[in-house]
Amino acid sequence: MDAVDINIQNNSYYENLFGGIFVMSTVNWDSRLSDIALNVKPSPIRALLKYTKTPGVISFAGGNPDPEVFPVDEFFEAAGILKREGKDVLQYGATDGYKPLKEYIAKWMANRMGRETKPEEMLITTGSQEGMDLLCSVLLNDGDTIIVEGPTYPGALHAMRNRGARFLSVPCDKDGLCVDLLPQVIEQGRKDGHKIKFIYTIVNFQNPSGAVLSEERRAKLLEIAEKYDLIIFEDDPYGHLRYDGQHVPTIFSMDKKQSGRVVYACSFSKILAPGTRVAWIVGDPALMQKLVMIKQGTNLCSSVVAQALVYEYCRLGHLDGFLPKIISHYAKKRNEMDAAFKKYLPSNTLYHTPEGGFFFWLRVPGIDSNELFMKAIEHGVAFVTGPSFYVDGSGLDFMRTCFTFAQPEQISEGAKRLGEAIKSLGR
Repeated sequence: MDAVDINIQNNSYYENLFGGIFVMSTVNWDSRLSDIALNVKPSPIRALLKYTKTPGVISFAGGNPDPEVFPVDEFFEAAGILKREGKDVLQYGATDGYKPLKEYIAKWMANRMGRETKPEEMLITTGSQEGMDLLCSVLLNDGDTIIVEGPTYPGALHAMRNRGARFLSVPCDKDGLCVDLLPQVIEQGRKDGHKIKFIYTIVNFQNPSGAVLSEERRAKLLEIAEKYDLIIFEDDPYGHLRYDGQHVPTIFSMDKKQSGRVVYACSFSKILAPGTRVAWIVGDPALMQKLVMIKQGTNLCSSVVAQALVYEYCRLGHLDGFLPKIISHYAKKRNEMDAAFKKYLPSNTLYHTPEGGFFFWLRVPGIDSNELFMKAIEHGVAFVTGPSFYVDGSGLDFMRTCFTFAQPEQISEGAKRLGEAIKSLGR
């Protein structure tokens, strides 16, 4: 393949990714790109989302909060901090984060964390995705291994792959990660030459399965991590969004020795608004110091304006009033999707009703979800295919649907269309 062909191929890719018309380049980029850039692939979910823009398509694909409940008026009120402290919040800020916000989060999260976290234990990040990338930057060398859930969040896999990670996958069931399988996976992995750096788990209302890691399994996971000298990355973006049942203690709070073995991450994206891009990561001060150093060389600091707005919103007491509102709002949507699936999907469809979070994880035995996806688009509904969530591309007969973004009448109609798409495959 000559340079012209390569450039045509590259530019075609950019056209598909960004949806624009490209101008032919004379630069042979493939000869200049890093190994990471050459091997990087777009997010599988982002790649699917272009189909959701088709007119008339009801999207259950993206994991988006409902903009109808965004606290626009309250944020407008919070913007008053710019008049009061504009000279400070419009300036460069500390890399580790806006001090008043960190202090608020430490107090607000104290019950869930088992104690107030110290300032040196917390870093504010530009969304939880940055926290993931920073952690990978600090802990991973090319070829190192991470233990992940099967299935798991594709955005995490994307960040990890970009840092040269390999994977060992452990199955999940309705109670989350099957921790009893971990010792065998760890020991066999080490025999096979894997240098395992940490265990990644989404503990509450897991993306995509909706499972909650039980308290018993959390305690067992901590024991295993201590035995095999591993780090646990406890990712908790949905933990505040519980519709049924009781909250389960964080693994971080279970670490009574304060060993520093647990790294915890949370975000305002799902409980407030994703446009803030404000999240936080908590861990051992020595680790946080390294994350801060890496962040200094990437974006210097997260938006001080965004952090200040979120802080002021919280200081005014809006967050505690907002959470019950969105919990009630999303619970009704979850119930609507549950009822619609029972009504319209084939009787052999397997799923459990999530106690919180954003997602249903469906299995239709004998169905190829990639094939079904294209049929579903023809019928005017979208979801995310199962293989997107597995490191080995398995999970072909699974699919993820999100109930938070679509309106109630769309949920019922979308479920009906999905059932019709499945029926059209003749299986």
